[in-house]
Amino acid sequence: MPLQTPPPPSISPRQMNLLRIVSSMAWSDGHLAEEEIDLMLDRFSRLFVSDAGQQQQIRQELQDYLMQNIPLEELAPKLQSAEERELVLRLGYEVIGSSSRTPDEPKINLDEAAAYQKLVQLLDLPADRVQAIEAEIAAESNSDEGIVDSLARKLQQFMQQ
Repeated sequence: MPLQTPPPPSISPRQMNLLRIVSSMAWSDGHLAEEEIDLMLDRFSRLFVSDAGQQQQIRQELQDYLMQNIPLEELAPKLQSAEERELVLRLGYEVIGSSSRTPDEPKINLDEAAAYQKLVQLLDLPADRVQAIEAEIAAESNSDEGIVDSLARKLQQFMQQ
């Protein structure tokens, strides 16, 4: 029996592309932990809808799409602006730096580092802009606001533009 594509979630194609790119970066080490899934579903559902009842519905819709590991090469060309490319770079860097598979493993493992370098190439941003974004993320990771909260805040700001 062939696999069926789940029905499209009730978010915009732009939001879907952001979700898929973040998901792709989370998958880059070959593993998507249950905690990562719950965290992404929680953050994205609150970002995309404000009603609590709708949030539960969209969480279910989005879960099906998090399970799809779509190559970055298919997703990056769909980004429409430099702002989106910068946001995706930020999201990708934050996602791969947010956890490790084991306590002995670095936050960004070799597979994640390779996926990030591929993302940098696909986004084709100026090197100085990439370095500035990475420096901002490093500074934020030392602040009182957690990286996930920072990520959610930046996504919210971007979606309101």
